Amino acid sequence: MTNVDGVDLERINELAKKKKEQGLTEKEAKEQSKLREAYLKSFRKKFKQQLESTRVIDPEGNDVTPDKVKNILDTKEKEDKE
Repeated sequence: MTNVDGVDLERINELAKKKKEQGLTEKEAKEQSKLREAYLKSFRKKFKQQLESTRVIDPEGNDVTPDKVKNILDTKEKEDKE
């Protein structure tokens, strides 16, 4: 069982394959929808965390990180120091 943040990827793939081959029951379709939503929620959370912990440096060595991300990074750094 491939579990990523409580999301069973193997089951998602099983249901996708079954849907293509023979279709899903109403219960399976609801399960698939619920699993996909949980997966997307997890993915978005991780992606946001990744973006919020990234600084962008141009070839001249200047920090060109967008202001919104800089503010988030600065806030996190202050919280870590406390």
